[in-house]
Amino acid sequence: LDRALESASAVIHCAGPFLDSAAAVIEAALRARIHYLDIAAEQAPVQAAFERYDDAARAAGITIVPAMAFYGGLADLLATATMADWSEADSIEIAVALDSWHPTAGTRLTGQRNTVPRMTASNGRLTTLADPPPRRMWTFPPPFGMLETVALPLSEIALIHQHLRATTVDSYMSLAPLADLRDPATPPPVPSDASGRSAQRFAIDVVATRGGEARRAAAQGRDIYAITAPLIVEALQRSTDGRSRATGVVAAGQAFDARDFLASLSPEPLTLT
Repeated sequence: LDRALESASAVIHCAGPFLDSAAAVIEAALRARIHYLDIAAEQAPVQAAFERYDDAARAAGITIVPAMAFYGGLADLLATATMADWSEADSIEIAVALDSWHPTAGTRLTGQRNTVPRMTASNGRLTTLADPPPRRMWTFPPPFGMLETVALPLSEIALIHQHLRATTVDSYMSLAPLADLRDPATPPPVPSDASGRSAQRFAIDVVATRGGEARRAAAQGRDIYAITAPLIVEALQRSTDGRSRATGVVAAGQAFDARDFLASLSPEPLTLT
């Protein structure tokens, strides 16, 4: 790793499962004194990064941005944008709709490896998700409409809990993609056109509430894997050109101007509301 990172200014770490690989690459980035970004969906390595490496990253003058991906960073940016001038919220709810999910080999390996209990935020603290996880109906923007969802907290919980004050933070996903994910016969994604993106459609909603007021931000696009590329490369560019607002281990919404960051990806590859 030290040889690989020699003369680099930053590292984008995509080699999950991150439960196994994140610590080694973060420590190599610290030795090299270079920025680190990853695409972890698992909660445990993201939480561990905040707990173990923040002081060292600050001392090295570098930025560590875990989960800078569709799962994690995108929801955190949307939540940060909805909070705007609010210092705290009663609740932040995230809901994801996918019309299908053709998992990569990395997703399947991560699912097999990630047996750590899932965490949500309740009363301002991280707590273990209820078993069975709660379900609820959610009305997504067209073309999805009203869908049944199930609580499925991923790395966005660790990010949002790190820097946004909310009594509860919950995350849900529609049921159809989970059936695809759990079916061993579901094939991996394939490009549907010259862009390299698959035909998969996604919508992600974030709603923050305080008192009687609710604020909502939504993003839609194609291919949850492909959208991660512009997200993390935009974050890398901002980390190296001085537009990052923090050193240490930071969530996307801490490091960057959330509304400006999201606007830079709109109207392509993200449609924002």
